[in-house]
Amino acid sequence: MKRFIEGESRAQISFFPECLEDYVDEDNPVRAVEAFIDALDLGEMGFSGVNPQETGRPSYHPSVMLKLYVYGYLNRIHSSRRLERETGRNVELMWLTGRLAPDFKTIANFRKDNGKAIRKVCREFVVLCRKLGLLSQTLVAIDGSKFKADNNRDRNLKPSKVARRLQELEGSIERYMTRLDKVDQKEPEVCEIQTKNLSEKIESLKAEVERTRQLEAQMLETPEKQISLTDPDARSLRSRGVGIVGYNVQTAVEPDNHLIVAHEVTNEYSDRGLLFSMALQAQAAMEVEALEVVADRGYYKSLEILACAESDISVTVPRPQTSNNKAAGLFDREDFKYVPKDDEYRCPAGERLPKRTTMQQNGMTLYRYWSSNCRSCALKPKCTKGKERRVSRWEHEEVLEAVQDRLDRHPEMMRIRRDTVEHPFGTLKRWMGSDHFLTRRFEHVSTEMSLHVLAYNLKRVMNIIGIDALIGAIRAFFAIIFCVWGFKWRHPPPESQSVSMN
Repeated sequence: MKRFIEGESRAQISFFPECLEDYVDEDNPVRAVEAFIDALDLGEMGFSGVNPQETGRPSYHPSVMLKLYVYGYLNRIHSSRRLERETGRNVELMWLTGRLAPDFKTIANFRKDNGKAIRKVCREFVVLCRKLGLLSQTLVAIDGSKFKADNNRDRNLKPSKVARRLQELEGSIERYMTRLDKVDQKEPEVCEIQTKNLSEKIESLKAEVERTRQLEAQMLETPEKQISLTDPDARSLRSRGVGIVGYNVQTAVEPDNHLIVAHEVTNEYSDRGLLFSMALQAQAAMEVEALEVVADRGYYKSLEILACAESDISVTVPRPQTSNNKAAGLFDREDFKYVPKDDEYRCPAGERLPKRTTMQQNGMTLYRYWSSNCRSCALKPKCTKGKERRVSRWEHEEVLEAVQDRLDRHPEMMRIRRDTVEHPFGTLKRWMGSDHFLTRRFEHVSTEMSLHVLAYNLKRVMNIIGIDALIGAIRAFFAIIFCVWGFKWRHPPPESQSVSMN
């Protein structure tokens, strides 16, 4: 061929073969992966196999397997079988693992058997980010997103689905019974063959009915009145109006660099009831006494907001509109003003609504206020259709009023929340290709999510400060830990790569 750049012959033999080091640039992300994992004390974190047995076949060191997984999740390679293939053809992985090529079963077992330790590694990187000053010290945004589980919708049973399935089975049995009656009118030889076939189908359907009724009994014993056959911990959830069988993943993201400081895998249908636990995890991860948290209206729950306030966590959450009075042209609750010194409300007509009674509802103490002059009030048609307008107040209503006051003073917080917490989910689901989990059960799904979060945070930090700076920071940070606590350090940091730590 002429006038083209020509490659070397495949049969050409090199007297001095190139080394793997020549294929990996100094600013290659795999160098940051190696620096971070080599700096960890894997035995302290609970990885199995750090101290090998004296007898038997030698095993792979946990650092090799962990590097393999972190590299895979950084490059959208999550399957153990695909990782096995990559170890034999990917030059970066050859450099990272020293040309080791574990089989897929060994790779999969490492993730299965070291879930708790892998989750600790994810938290350790958040600690490093905090020491580097990459985390906001005052604010996090919390949100949740639905991720599909390794469970088909047909393998998730709910009362309506079971009832429909039983109806279909019984209808099929009736049709086969009708055909069986008609077969008796045919010739003996044909009748014998078809009767046998139809009888087998009917028995099979009856066995399926019995199995379905047993599953129905198991389903009705669960609190959610549903059961998943492939992944028992997965639940039927709604995501953007579409039903999926999966998990509700919660994240707390800081707004400065969009790093995920805390995450949790749940199967809760709604985000209500998850605000306090996520805020507490974020507070612990950032090591601050007072924290500001912003979330959408799906997290609004009085008891959760009270628990946050008692833990020095300031919450900014919009209050959901649960009343139709405004849409019906009636006065809204906001039109009634509370007078603290008199412990009463003032209605739009200027009438006093004193406290009349106390009641318990959903574990909360509520006070009820109303006036005796409602029937003669000229504004009653615009106020209520009942005998009188009653206003309820929670005993800790001042906590909810403080939340609304913060939102009124800083309406831009909702824009900050959207710009902060939506970005990581979009990256995880689209760019990193993690729109569904490959593993099953809470323990393994949580491990898989921790690997996703670790890869996301690692990629973000490399983009923010650069790979060389990250490697230097890792070595400086863990060198300090080694000096103070005596942790194992494999590669002492070079003098030329010193990084100041906060």
